[in-house]
Amino acid sequence: MSAVPSASGAEVIDHEFSFSKQDFDRVRELIYKHAGISLHEGKHAMVYSRLSRRLRETGHKSFSAYLQWLESTTGAQATQEWQEFVNCLTTNLTSFFREEHHFHALAEDLKPWAGKPVRIWCCAASTGEEPYSIAITCSEALGSNASVSITASDIDTNVLASCRRGVYNADARGLDQTRLRNFFMRGTGANAGRIRVKPELQRWIDFRTLNLMDNQWSLGDPFHMVFCRNVMIYFDAPTQRKVLERIHRVMRPQGLLFVGHSENFTESRDLFRLRGKTIYERV
Repeated sequence: MSAVPSASGAEVIDHEFSFSKQDFDRVRELIYKHAGISLHEGKHAMVYSRLSRRLRETGHKSFSAYLQWLESTTGAQATQEWQEFVNCLTTNLTSFFREEHHFHALAEDLKPWAGKPVRIWCCAASTGEEPYSIAITCSEALGSNASVSITASDIDTNVLASCRRGVYNADARGLDQTRLRNFFMRGTGANAGRIRVKPELQRWIDFRTLNLMDNQWSLGDPFHMVFCRNVMIYFDAPTQRKVLERIHRVMRPQGLLFVGHSENFTESRDLFRLRGKTIYERV
């Protein structure tokens, strides 16, 4: 057992790995550098809980030893472990049709694009509820034969794998019986109580791993709409600005940016102007 500082600064003596404030500060530095995530001082327990699994799986006896190994390892093993490190420290909270007003607005904004190709980017796809909610809205607004392309990306490879599978509990929050019937297949036997997204809906979605901190995004033609919701809250102000500038570059003029309920980018009026409740228009 060893000491770990709590959010209040006190030490809790009930952990199996050594985890000093220096270790915590090093984790903060590394996750900021690799993913732009800004961890505040109150995240000691979260970091310990999530990363201790990596120590067990890699055979390290302390956080300092693990972090030293992480930074010194090279090649394919390093690439894989950095991904595991990032996966551990990302937060994935989502549900179908979360912040429902956005999908009502999306349905209206899609109407002028009937019969025309539409490109949408969901840049924090998580386990898939958000991109599938976008796809369902597109189908309801434009019809199942519409020319829709949805890019669903996430930095976390584990949740993106779940997104690709498109399998959920049948009582998933946010889905009514009509949408369950129209857009999902119900599991039987060993899969009873589960649902899978229908292939005709999934065919619109391109799944890819993407780090918003990368200097270049290879995303194809400009997007008409971008969902970047509840992502920027994990970034500091300079990182938010950097990401907004990059999003601006991959959008069409007058394209729409949907953000989270607690996110406000009125300081970036040169890039986006507020058009509705947490919806911005590209300048």
